[in-house]
Amino acid sequence: MIKACNLFCGVGGNRKLWQNVDVTAVELDPKIAAIYQDFFPDDKVVVADAHEYLLNHYSEYDFIWASPPCPTHSDIRRCGVQKGQYKALYPDMMLYQEIILLMHFAPKKCKWVIENVKPYYDLLIKGQYRGRHMFWSNFRIHHIKTSASEIDTMNNKKGKDKTGFDLSPYDRIDKRKAYRNCVDSKLGLHVFNCAFKNIQDRLF
Repeated sequence: MIKACNLFCGVGGNRKLWQNVDVTAVELDPKIAAIYQDFFPDDKVVVADAHEYLLNHYSEYDFIWASPPCPTHSDIRRCGVQKGQYKALYPDMMLYQEIILLMHFAPKKCKWVIENVKPYYDLLIKGQYRGRHMFWSNFRIHHIKTSASEIDTMNNKKGKDKTGFDLSPYDRIDKRKAYRNCVDSKLGLHVFNCAFKNIQDRLF
């Protein structure tokens, strides 16, 4: 069984279709972590800073997925600043800290992937653009068609239909944000399969 770490896990969109995995999920928001645990009761859920957790535990896993916060890298931010809708912010460089850490210190056995948006600036480290996502990894992620509508997921009905997660029973969370943060589960499975292409026929 593959030992996997799902960092900045949200409610678990990327993880939904993984099978035969022992998953440790890390989420800072305890409300979101509790929802993840409801959806994936067999996963170990840690309420903690995922960035710090990675630094302390990167050597313990066969597969690491991290989706660090994307707003300061997004073209939406740049366009919003130009229109006077947003304040300019420094890009959050923990994204690149995590990439560099894993590039140089992850064990050879470990497959890893960092997921984010395509940034508004030239990439500082070469990545792989798939769908509306930018990936940095130590394996090739083959191209896959993804639905353009995923970016429009805003309300509970559309979010439930798109992600397969029903967040309507949960109060005091930003459901629009939770849905928008979900990586399409088919894309999450595709990336996982690309990481373990030599054994995917046995796993799935």
